[in-house]
Amino acid sequence: MSKQKREYTMEFKQKAVELSHARGNAAEVCRELGLNPSVLGRWRRETRIVRANRLFAKRKRKFRVTT
Repeated sequence: MSKQKREYTMEFKQKAVELSHARGNAAEVCRELGLNPSVLGRWRRETRIVRANRLFAKRKRKFRVTT
């Protein structure tokens, strides 16, 4: 049997991380949303790293006509 990989939207990930921070109990949030605790832990760690290093997506520059 092969494990099926699930795809989650960014909105779902953000909501799950916010719920786990607000309640302080990640295991409870995992049971409610049907997640594996290691998945939620990875999302929380990624969120913490991004905020600590102030990482943002590179914005596309507007095209400027020069001639």
